[in-house]
Amino acid sequence: MIEHALRADEADAGAPHAVVPGAVSRHQQSAPVKIVAIARDLGLRVWTEPLPDALSGKLVRDPERAGASGWAIIVNAQHVKARRRFTIAHEIAHFLLHRDQALQGVQDDAFYRSHLSGAIETEANRFAAQLLMPWPLIRSLNAEGVTEIRDLAARLEVSETAMRIRLGLPT
Repeated sequence: MIEHALRADEADAGAPHAVVPGAVSRHQQSAPVKIVAIARDLGLRVWTEPLPDALSGKLVRDPERAGASGWAIIVNAQHVKARRRFTIAHEIAHFLLHRDQALQGVQDDAFYRSHLSGAIETEANRFAAQLLMPWPLIRSLNAEGVTEIRDLAARLEVSETAMRIRLGLPT
């Protein structure tokens, strides 16, 4: 089952390493992917604070809290670690791919929806999955004998649902 998924998606179109090779790939060499380090290398600062439960996170222009890029990511402190990690990756995707369309920032609700189009949110979700669960790292874990969904998810610090979606398996 996992082997089929690994063969099915050998190359990700628009993969993060193709957009910013150095800032991404050096943090994807071992599990879990160092998502906050990727954000930092891209000039983003990550903040964790209580937000309404329906709000997962946001990408904001904030001169007080931003990194070198002028942007910051704020994630909901009340959400579990795997969700916070996915939110950070999702907001990195918006920063890299969509910031010209969201000059004031982006707020994503619990379903990773914002004022941006559904296609853009889907693109950000796909990019986030590629950041956190790159195929070479999944294959490496698989070669080490990590083959169960729950074990892969635990090692990559993502939800089992995100892992299943990445592998193209039913949720």
